[in-house]
Amino acid sequence: MDFEEFECSTEGGSLKSGLFDVLLRSFDETEEEEEEEVVEVEAEAEDVYFHEEPGPLPDLEWMQELSDESDGGGDGASDLAPEVDVSKQRSFAETARMFKLRRNLDQLDSIHRQKEHDVQKTREHLNICHHNIKSCLDQKNQLEKEIEQQKANNNSVAVFRLKTQHELLCQNLQNEEKLEGQILTELRQQEMELNMMEVQLGNVSKHHQVLEKEEQVFQVLKAQKAVARLEQERRVSQNRQRTMKLFMNERAVKLKEEEIKCQRKNEEFDVNRKLAAKYLRRSNKSSSDGENFKMEMEEMEESVNKRADDYSTPSDFFAEPEFSGLWEQECKKLVLSSAKSEVKEAESSQDSGTLNATAKRVLKQPPFSSKPEVVLFKDFEVGKRYKRKIILTNISYTISVCRFIRISPDLREFVSVNFQPPGSLSTGMSCEMLVTFHPLINEDLEGECYFESTFGPFSVPVRCAMKKCSPEVDCQSIDFGSYVVGQSVSRTITLTNNGALASFFSVGTSMHLSPARRHARLPSQDFLSTDPGSDNITYSGRGSSHSLDLEEVHPKQQSLSMESEINPQLSFDAGTRVNLTLVDYCDITLGNVRGGEIGPFQSVKLEILFKPTIPGETIMDFYIRFSDRNTKPIPIHVSGVAVSNPVWIIQPSIDLKICTFDRLYQYTIVAQSRENRAFKLTFDMCPEMRKHMEIIPKRGFIQALSTFKAQLKFIPRHSLSKDAGNYFDSDTGVLEVPMTVQVAGQVLPAQYTIHAIVTSSDLQFDQTEVDFGHCSIFHFVRTTVCLTNMSILPQDFGFVAVPEYIEVQPYDGFGTLLPQETLEIDLIFSPKKPIEYNFQLHCKSGIDRDFVLPCRGVGFHPPLVLSHSLIQFKPTAVGDKSTATIYLTNYQDKEAGTRLIKVVSAVEAPRLFCFILPKDSDISITPSVGRLLPGERCLVQVMFRPVLPEKMINEEALRLQQSTKLTSEKEQDVSRLPEQEMKRDVAAEPNKGRRTPASAKRRDMSFPSSKFADRVSLNPRCELYGKARDSLLRSFTQYYKEYIVRCFVSDGDPPEANVQPTWSPVNTLHLKLECPAIQPPLLVTSGNGNNVLDFRQVYIGSRVVERFTIQNISEEPVELTSSLLDIHGPFSLVNAMRGLNPGEKHTLVLAFCPALRKKYCEILHVRTLKMVLEIILRGEGALPFVSSSHPGDLPDVVYALEKDIVSQHFKLMNCSAETVDYRVMLASHSLNSPQHGADRVTLLLNGHRGTQIHPAVGTQNYRGLSVFSVLPLEGSLAPGKKQDVTITFQPDHSSLNYTDRLTIELLNKCKVCEIDLKGAVPSRNMYLCGMDSLTVPIDSLLPVFTPLHPQLTEAEEKPCIPVLVTLVASYKARVVRPAVRELRVGCISSPHANKKSGEFHWDDLAAVQQQGFQLEPAKGVVEAGSSCSITITWTPQSTYQPFELVQVCVPLTLKSDEVTTYKVTLMAFVSSAAD
Repeated sequence: MDFEEFECSTEGGSLKSGLFDVLLRSFDETEEEEEEEVVEVEAEAEDVYFHEEPGPLPDLEWMQELSDESDGGGDGASDLAPEVDVSKQRSFAETARMFKLRRNLDQLDSIHRQKEHDVQKTREHLNICHHNIKSCLDQKNQLEKEIEQQKANNNSVAVFRLKTQHELLCQNLQNEEKLEGQILTELRQQEMELNMMEVQLGNVSKHHQVLEKEEQVFQVLKAQKAVARLEQERRVSQNRQRTMKLFMNERAVKLKEEEIKCQRKNEEFDVNRKLAAKYLRRSNKSSSDGENFKMEMEEMEESVNKRADDYSTPSDFFAEPEFSGLWEQECKKLVLSSAKSEVKEAESSQDSGTLNATAKRVLKQPPFSSKPEVVLFKDFEVGKRYKRKIILTNISYTISVCRFIRISPDLREFVSVNFQPPGSLSTGMSCEMLVTFHPLINEDLEGECYFESTFGPFSVPVRCAMKKCSPEVDCQSIDFGSYVVGQSVSRTITLTNNGALASFFSVGTSMHLSPARRHARLPSQDFLSTDPGSDNITYSGRGSSHSLDLEEVHPKQQSLSMESEINPQLSFDAGTRVNLTLVDYCDITLGNVRGGEIGPFQSVKLEILFKPTIPGETIMDFYIRFSDRNTKPIPIHVSGVAVSNPVWIIQPSIDLKICTFDRLYQYTIVAQSRENRAFKLTFDMCPEMRKHMEIIPKRGFIQALSTFKAQLKFIPRHSLSKDAGNYFDSDTGVLEVPMTVQVAGQVLPAQYTIHAIVTSSDLQFDQTEVDFGHCSIFHFVRTTVCLTNMSILPQDFGFVAVPEYIEVQPYDGFGTLLPQETLEIDLIFSPKKPIEYNFQLHCKSGIDRDFVLPCRGVGFHPPLVLSHSLIQFKPTAVGDKSTATIYLTNYQDKEAGTRLIKVVSAVEAPRLFCFILPKDSDISITPSVGRLLPGERCLVQVMFRPVLPEKMINEEALRLQQSTKLTSEKEQDVSRLPEQEMKRDVAAEPNKGRRTPASAKRRDMSFPSSKFADRVSLNPRCELYGKARDSLLRSFTQYYKEYIVRCFVSDGDPPEANVQPTWSPVNTLHLKLECPAIQPPLLVTSGNGNNVLDFRQVYIGSRVVERFTIQNISEEPVELTSSLLDIHGPFSLVNAMRGLNPGEKHTLVLAFCPALRKKYCEILHVRTLKMVLEIILRGEGALPFVSSSHPGDLPDVVYALEKDIVSQHFKLMNCSAETVDYRVMLASHSLNSPQHGADRVTLLLNGHRGTQIHPAVGTQNYRGLSVFSVLPLEGSLAPGKKQDVTITFQPDHSSLNYTDRLTIELLNKCKVCEIDLKGAVPSRNMYLCGMDSLTVPIDSLLPVFTPLHPQLTEAEEKPCIPVLVTLVASYKARVVRPAVRELRVGCISSPHANKKSGEFHWDDLAAVQQQGFQLEPAKGVVEAGSSCSITITWTPQSTYQPFELVQVCVPLTLKSDEVTTYKVTLMAFVSSAAD
C-alpha cells in the first residue's frame, strides 16, 4: 500500500514529538473513549485524510465499499454470514485507524533506520581518523629515529630536512586529533538519540503485534468478500443461462405446433376447394335444373363459407397488435366519406317523380344506416360463393319505407341481392338483406347497392378484394433518443401480414433487390422479372403491370442505400440465412431476424439494435422488401444520437514528443464531466509500464459539470524495452501506450493514448578512463577521446570546472553535437607540480546531465632535465653539419624531503641516460649514453648532418648505368650505319621493308642490360656509386624534416655490475628537431667523393703524404678557409687555401707522422659562407702487443709458514708482428715507493675505514729484503711466442700483512699488466680467516712487546684469541632475510709442520642456537694444503625487538701441532640498509 510520508517542520525535534504524540494518543486511549470518538472519526474522516495528508489514501475507497457491503443485506451478506461473524466485522473508523497506525509505525521504523545509518557512518569516519593518527604516529617515530641516526652521522642537511618533515607531521597529527574529538562528540550525541529511539520502539512493540493481527483479520475479511462476490456472480450467470435455455425450448415447441396446425388447415382447404370445383362442373352440365342446383349451391356455399371462415379468421391463431394504429381510423373515415358522397350522387341522379313529398327535405345523413356500413368480400377465391347479411335501420325521425333499386354495373355479373321490402318502418326499426358474391375473375371489384326511401335514395358500398399480402408495421419511425457511447439498446417492431397471401420478406438498407430475390417465385404468383440496369422494379402479372419508381425515395436515403448483400433462400421454410452487410458495422444494426417468410395474418418481430461507438447523430433507413409483386417496400426510419461518455479525457492523444531516459516528464491529464452528479474515477495503468509511469492520484472523484486533473509522471528507464513489450519499438524508440480511466457507472472507460519517442540522452566517451601516464612538468601530453551523442536530439555540451592543468580543445570544450554525431576531443595534460593527479572531467549536457570521465596522470619533475626541448637548425648543406648544444641536468629536488607525497622520479640517485635516434635519420647526439650524479650537468651536442639516402643513390647509379649502356649501343649503331647502307644497296627487293627486326634486336639487347644492372653490386667505394652521388648533389635543391628524439632515463644505478639497469618509460625525455637541408657548394672529387682520408697503419716515426681534391659546384664564387690542426698531432696541412670560382677545383696536401702506438683521427674543416666541409683524417701508429694470463692464475692470499718457499707462475705472450722487449718490476725495489715509510703513516693518521684498504708495499722480511721475488726480470719475445714468469714468496717471520706490487712494462713505458701480491704467515699450521679485522693492515712500528709475567706452563690454559663476526640481517618489504657469513679454516702444507692435517670443533652451540645462530659444520677435519668453509647463519627470533643488538660468544678450537682456541664473538642486528 502506498502512503504519503509524514510531513514535519524544520525545527529540531518537531518530527519526533509530533509523531510520538500521535502514537501515544492512539495507544493510550481507553476503550470508552474510542467508542465515544467513533462518530467523530466517521464525521471527520474526510478532514483527516485531506488535511493531515496531501492526498486520500488509495485503499479507503474500496475499504468503504467493503464496509458498506458488510453492513448491507442481499445475497452477498447471506453468503458471507456463515464464514465471518457479524460482530467481528470492522467499521470504517476502525479500519481507517488501523491504516493510520500502520503509517505512523512505518515512519517510526524509518526514523530508526536512519539513526542507525548515521551512527554507522560516524563510526566509519572515526575508524578512518584513528587509522590516520596511527599512521602519523608511525611516521613520526620513524622520523625521530632517522633524525637521531643522521645526528650521529653529523649530516646537518639531512637533519634539517627531517626536522621540517617532523614539524609538518606533528601539525597533521594535531589536526587529526582535533577532528577525532569532534567526531567522538557527534558519535555520542547520535548514539544517545539512537538509544532513545530504541526505547521508544520498545514501548510500542506490543502495538506492532496487535496491528499485525488486525491486518490479518482485515485481509481475511477482504478475501472472503471477494469469494462471496464471485459466488454471487456465478449464481446469477447460471440462472440467466437456465432461463435462456428454457425460453428457447418453449419457443421451439410453439413454432413446431404452429407449423403442424397450419399444415393441417392447408390440407382441409385443398379438400374443400376440390369439392367446390366438382359441384361447379355439375352445374354447367345440368342447366335445366337451375332451381335445384341453386339450392344445392347455396347449401354448399354455406358449408364452404363456414369452413373458409374457420380457416380465414382463426381468432386463436393470429396475433393481434398491441394497440390499434392510426391507419385503421383513417380507413374508416375514408369509407364513411365515400359512402356519403355516393348517396348524394344517387339522390341527384334520381328523377324528382320517384321521391315522396317529404323527399324534398334536405337530409344531412342517409335515412337508413347499414350494418356493416361497407359490404366487404375479402380474400375471395374464384369459383366460390360468399354471402353477407346486411341490416338496414331507419335512423330518420319519421316512419320511412325502403326498397332495393339496383346494383352497380361492375357488380351485376358477380353480386346478387336478396331483399324483401319490409314496408313502413318506424324510427329505429330495421330490416335484413342478403348479398351473394360469386367471383369468376381474380380482381378487385367495387360498387354500390342503391336503395330508395321516403326521404330519398341512399346506397350501401360493396367491396370485393382478392387475396393480398398486406404487410404493415407497428412503427415506421424509431427514435432511440440519446445514449452514451458504449451502451446497447434495442427496439422491436412488429411486421404483420394482414392479408391472406403469404410472402417472403427481407430487411436491408437498399431499395434494390438482391439477384437471388429478383428471380424468386411464389407458388401463387407469376414470375417476377426486373431489369438489372434500371431503377424501376416491374412486377409482371396476368393482365396488368405496376411499377415502383425508386425516384420517390429521399436522396439521402439513396446515398445511404447500397446493394444488399443479403441473399436468403426464398423457400417456405421458416429459417433464413443471415449474411453480414454494411449495417453490421454501423451503430444501428439489425437483430438476428433479417428475412424469411410471413404467412397469412402472421406477425414477425424485428429487432433493431443501437450500439453507439462514435458521438453524434446516426440516421439509418431500412426497407422491408417483399416477394409479392403488388406489395411496396415498407420504409423504416431509424435515428439515434450517440452522446459522449459523461466523463471523458479532453486530450485523448497525449504526445510527450521526444523523451530521454531517466528524465522526469509530467503531463496533466484533464477529465471532463458533463453530468450533474459526481463520478468515481480510477486511472488504470498497464503492468508493463508501472516501473516507468505513474499517475497521481490513482483514484478520485470528479464533481458535477467540472474537471478533474491528474498528474502523469513519465520516467523512462533503460529497462523499457524489456518491460513495455509490444508497446515499445526498441529500433525506432516509439512508445505507444493505450490507457483507460474506469468511471463508476459508465459502460465504456475513458480512453486515451500516450505517445512518445524515447531516446537516450547519453554522451558517450569511447574510453572509460583516460590515463595520461607520466608527464613531465615541462611538457604536455595530448590524448584524443571521441564524444558521441547517443540521442536523436542535438545536444549542447561543455566541459566545466576544468582544472588549470587540463586544456580541452576544440572551442575550449564547448559545442553542439548533432544526433548520432561523434566529435574528437583533444585533452591536453600539462602538470604544474610533480604530484600524482587523480581527477574527473565533467562534461555537462544542455539538460544538466553530468558525464564524468575519470582521468589520472602523474606529474613529475624528470630526474634529468633538458635545457631545450626544441632545436631549430639553420639550413645545412648536404655533407655539412650543424651542431646545437644543450644541457642535460640531473635534477636535485631540495623540497623532496618536506613533501608528504613521495615521487619516485624525485629520488636523488645517479641516473643513466640513452638517446634513441630515429631510424635512417641524419641526426647524431653526443654523448648518446651516460651517467649523471645528483646535481650534475652534462653538455649534449646534437648534430644534424644531412646525407643522401642510399636508396636514392642506388637508383641513380642504376639509371646512370642504363644510360651508359644506351649511349654505347647508339655509338655501335652509328658505327654500323655505313655497313648497313652498303648491304641495303645489295639486298634484294623483299628485304627493303625489314627494318623492324633491327629495333627488336636493340630491345633485346637493352633487356639483358637492365637485368645485368640489377645484379650490379653497388659498393659505396665503387666508381658508379660515387658518380651517382655526385650527380644527385649537383641536382639537389632542398628538403625539410622533423624528428622526435627520445631520451630514456634509468631508475638508478644497477644493483650489480653485470645487471642491466631498469629503464622507466616515465622518465623519458623528448627532443624535437627541425632540420632543413640545402645544396652543398663544395663537392669532393677525389677518392670517389669520400671525405675520409685514411692513412691506414703507419709505424711510429714514419711520414705519409696524401692529396684531397674539392670542387665548387655552386653558382657563386667561394672563399676557402681551414681550421687549425693539432700542432702536436701527427697530421699537418702542407699547402694553403685559396678562393674558388664556380666549377673550379682545389687540391689539399696532407701529411701523417705518428709518434705513439694508437689510432689517430682528426678533422680538418674547410669553411665557406654556407658550408663547412669536414675532412676526416685517420691513421694508426703501429706498436707491438703483449698479453698476460695473470688474472686467473694467481690466488688472492698466499698462506705459508716461516722459512717456507711458495712459487706461482703466469705467462706473457707476444701478439704483435715484431719482437718485443719487456721488463718486470716490483714496487718494493722501486726508489719512488717508500718501504715502511710515509704511506703507512698516512694510513694510520687517516684512520682505518675498511678491510679492503691495503698499502702497495706492506710488511717485508727482516734485514730489508723483499719477501717476493720474480724471475726473469727482463727479456725479449718473438712474434707469437710465450714466456713463463715465476713469483716466489719466502717469508722469514710471522705476519699477516705481506704485500707488494708487480708491474710489467715494455720499452715504450707501456704497461702490460700490474699485479698486487699478498701473503700471510700464521704462527701455526692451521689458520682462521674471513672474520672482521680488529687491527690495521700494517705491522706496528714499535718493537714487539714482551710480557712481564712468566711463560705459561703446559698445564695452564692458553688465552683465547678474540675474533669478531658481525652479521647484519636485511629487512625489506616487511620481510627479514637471515644474515649469512662464511669463515674458512685452513691447514698449511709445509715441511716444517709436524702434523699434516688438522681438525676443528665448536663448543657450547646450544646457547648460540637459542639466539638464532646456526653454525655448520660443527666440527671437521682439514687436510694439509686445503681449507674448509664454516657457514654462520643468523635468523632473528620472534621476540626480537627492533634496533636490538644480539651478541653471543662461542669458542672455536683448532687442533694440529698445537691447540688454538678462538673466542668468536657473534654480533648480529637487523638493518633496512643491508643488502
